[in-house]
Amino acid sequence: MKHTFIALSYFLTAITTSVYAQDELCQGPYFNEEQGRSFLASHVPHSLAEWQTRSKQVKDRVIDGMDLRTMPARPTSAPIIHSRREMDGYTVENVAFESTPGIYVTGNLYRPAKKLRSYAVILSPHGHGPDMRFHEQTQKRCGTLARMGAIVFAPDMIGQGDSKQCEHKLSKALKLQTINNIRTLDFLLSLPDVDKERVAVVGESGGGTQTFVLTALDPRVKVAAPTVMVSSYFFGGCACESGMPIHKKGDFQTNNVEIAALAAPRPLLLISDGGDWTKNTPEVEYPHIQNIYSLYNAKDKVSNVHLANEKHDFGPNKRAAMYPFMAKYLKLDEKQVDENKVQVLDRKVLAVFDEAHPRPANALQGDEAVLGAL
Repeated sequence: MKHTFIALSYFLTAITTSVYAQDELCQGPYFNEEQGRSFLASHVPHSLAEWQTRSKQVKDRVIDGMDLRTMPARPTSAPIIHSRREMDGYTVENVAFESTPGIYVTGNLYRPAKKLRSYAVILSPHGHGPDMRFHEQTQKRCGTLARMGAIVFAPDMIGQGDSKQCEHKLSKALKLQTINNIRTLDFLLSLPDVDKERVAVVGESGGGTQTFVLTALDPRVKVAAPTVMVSSYFFGGCACESGMPIHKKGDFQTNNVEIAALAAPRPLLLISDGGDWTKNTPEVEYPHIQNIYSLYNAKDKVSNVHLANEKHDFGPNKRAAMYPFMAKYLKLDEKQVDENKVQVLDRKVLAVFDEAHPRPANALQGDEAVLGAL
């Protein structure tokens, strides 16, 4: 299966880049498992004040590491929304909007078919793989969450799907995808009747990295579920995750566990499995984050679902673990969870740009042009 191959590739990357090897895509040393444990053990905060000092340092490193002290100007162009399709309990539309002048976020917007007084909004970035926005696991979760009462947006990773303005492994891919995600929240929160207190992010693998990075930086995110990604010893292995120095500068070092913990005290679900770098989550990563939540008297707001016999994906059991969490904290209708009612559409149906809807004339093209805009 495609996803099994992708998971194996990532696992091999984790092995070959451990033990303080310097990878050209990654800033700072990778840890091996024992070094990851030791790092967390030596960075346990013993008071809220101690964590607040540390968390500011971690957040500053993330912001400075991706050169994001200043956001590019927000474009004023209208979003492109077309090809609305009525499904069983939800609708799907094809969407593009500018995140910075000349750079477009592309994806699909899933909405509840039923008129509600207000709507939760969920950003659901996907992981690495061939055009994963069109994959069954992405469509199933987004359609189901829409049936439950949320407006859900599934964006392309840069360089994939309709987002073909630059290569995925752009040197500043991490910065661009973070800007795209912030602008996606702008777009979602501009829609009629959305509830700004019910905003969530959920994604797997590389989309899990996007989930906890955005949650760390943007207080508008109220609920997060980074899936199969939060690890004490693996940083991502791709330019879009660790290609900029968000984990280390000089003597300062952090890891993805501390970045994910910046969500505290907002509700956080860690979904992990036994077949990748999240295999130790119940014993290593989760207790560390639990301790941080306990400093806020919010230990009940963080949870872990560990599927020891599963591998690296966002398969049915992982999605089944995510739905009740979102229902609880976003006030969604869990009775509407029925993935059999979500139809998997062909990528041609979900395409944003086609003969009838060409890419805008001002769209930048090529890595050099996109980097210039950043």
